[in-house]
Amino acid sequence: MKNWGRFITAMVTPFDDTLHVDYDKAVELANKLINEGNTALVICGTTGEAPTLTRKEKMDLYKILKEKVNVPIIAGIGTNATSDTIENGKDAISCGVDGLLVVVPYYNKPDQESMYEHFKTVAEALDGDIMLYNVPGRTGINMLPSTVEKLAQIDNIVALKEASGNIVQFSEMVKKTPKDFMVYTGDDVLTLPSMAVGGYGVVSVAAHIVSSKMKEMIDSFLEGNVKKAAEIHLELLDINQNLFIVTNPIPVKAALNMMGLNVGGLRLPLTTAKPAVKAEIQKDMRKLGLV
Repeated sequence: MKNWGRFITAMVTPFDDTLHVDYDKAVELANKLINEGNTALVICGTTGEAPTLTRKEKMDLYKILKEKVNVPIIAGIGTNATSDTIENGKDAISCGVDGLLVVVPYYNKPDQESMYEHFKTVAEALDGDIMLYNVPGRTGINMLPSTVEKLAQIDNIVALKEASGNIVQFSEMVKKTPKDFMVYTGDDVLTLPSMAVGGYGVVSVAAHIVSSKMKEMIDSFLEGNVKKAAEIHLELLDINQNLFIVTNPIPVKAALNMMGLNVGGLRLPLTTAKPAVKAEIQKDMRKLGLV
């Protein structure tokens, strides 16, 4: 089993006032998350605005964070083209990353057999450990438990980020995969329910804002204190839902900026949070004593 831990954040990419990548702020944010208990970081995933980053920006982020932080770095390399995904993976591996996040191909809408062949080809071409990423709300297609079951037999496909929001499907994926295959939820609000059915951990967005509480919830559950874990789950329910009231990472970047962490705006086609979104997030943060 890979030593990525149970508590991973898919990190935002900070920008300066001109929407250039702020590498110093990225290191600062990464170290904040590590100090708050995060066990690994996904860089250049959905939350990191990967579609609008250049290849050079991605590689520079991998290199700088590998040099400056002391937890595993998992690189988001997936695209809707198998060949491009492989090239991204080779570049990321050359930067020394500790894992590769590969999303279900978007827009093309491959069927299940095509999806299997895509991931199998990527895995065979790359000398790195792969976390599959199923997020049908973004890709337009859902990877089924039967496909995950087949892919989990490939040696270097070692984990899954399952972000369908369907706890029954999540449960089936846990049931159909080997015990050493790590099934993470990608839905913050399902962190506790997913662990209750055998999920390994979470690849989180909300951890940017509530790392300490989320870590306490996970630790409480693992220690057998389910009552305490459930209390924290309910305490975080509103913010875990409202960080997704519009497209991620619009709300989480607004929340970080409210906290004074100044991660900047977003690159088009995403725009900054509207006043109503900010007000909703701020209300939740006030309840938690964060602003």
